[in-house]
Amino acid sequence: MAVSQAIRWGWIIPCSPKIRVLGLGLVLAMATIPLRAADQPVNITARPFSDIATYPEHRAPAVVVPQNDSKLNAEVTAKIISIPVRVGQVADKGATLVRLQPADFSLVLQREQAALKSLEARIELARYQLQRAQTLSKQQAVSEELLKQRETDLAVLLAEQTGQQAAVEQASRNVEKCTVRAPFKAIISEKFAQEGELAAPGTPLLRIIDAEHNEVSAKLSTMKVDLVRSVKQFKFLTEQRAYELTLRAITPSVDPVERTQELRLEFVDDKALPGSAGELFWQDNQAHLPAEYLLRRKNIIGVFIVKENRAEFVALPDAVEGRPARVTFAGSQRVVEKGRFRLQHGDTVTLK
Repeated sequence: MAVSQAIRWGWIIPCSPKIRVLGLGLVLAMATIPLRAADQPVNITARPFSDIATYPEHRAPAVVVPQNDSKLNAEVTAKIISIPVRVGQVADKGATLVRLQPADFSLVLQREQAALKSLEARIELARYQLQRAQTLSKQQAVSEELLKQRETDLAVLLAEQTGQQAAVEQASRNVEKCTVRAPFKAIISEKFAQEGELAAPGTPLLRIIDAEHNEVSAKLSTMKVDLVRSVKQFKFLTEQRAYELTLRAITPSVDPVERTQELRLEFVDDKALPGSAGELFWQDNQAHLPAEYLLRRKNIIGVFIVKENRAEFVALPDAVEGRPARVTFAGSQRVVEKGRFRLQHGDTVTLK
């Protein structure tokens, strides 16, 4: 019967008896080979996702920048009589950095204070005259016009007193401006003026750098910026040591040339010196699938997982070949390891 079927299907073509015998033998041999069923299980191995998950590390160039990098200028015209600090010195907040000659401003202050005292004496007399006029007015001993005059005299003197008090305060401030003090704990970075020189308003005196309030600045591509928003711990790595950081802010603007955004991070405990260069380091807190588990099916990148003894192809639209892929699998989810290259979606599998 097998021979007749072979002839009917065209497997055996009428030919010489010798060739016909050989062909018949081949047909009979093929008939004895069992055909594999379409849903025959594929032998595979699979591992829980928790066993293969990775947490990629990231690095980016970073530098320590001070919150304040100030250039101190003179505010009055006066001779510089002393600069009691030197470049490289650290000055406490409120410490004297530059002294200017205050003599001229002290004389102005004395003059304004004397004028104020004169006004106060005149005001005291005006008050007495007004009280006297009010008493006599009740007795109808003075005219209403004189009473009004006394009230006006006192009001004018009080107004002059207000102006004179402002003049005294201004003169006092000019005296204070002759002593330039550190607005914060500062490192003396540069010295622009010398003792004996005449300073005018706006003349640069010193450049100081904030010694306490420093931050780490790093620029990241917009893609990486999205990855750090949920990260809690960062490190600033230098050649000497590592410093713990916390994210303070992400600048809400993109550099039009570099296409980057700036991160500002604060030190947790110890601080690196201003100007220190190093690397910003952080570890992704989202589990990733190792790159070697990624496959392509119908030009789509994904991974095979096991569900109810069947292989399921899970597409990963954001995955890139050669790089770990972010996934949201449960730790117990089984991921196909060996045998994945010959799988198709929906294949029945047998776990070794």
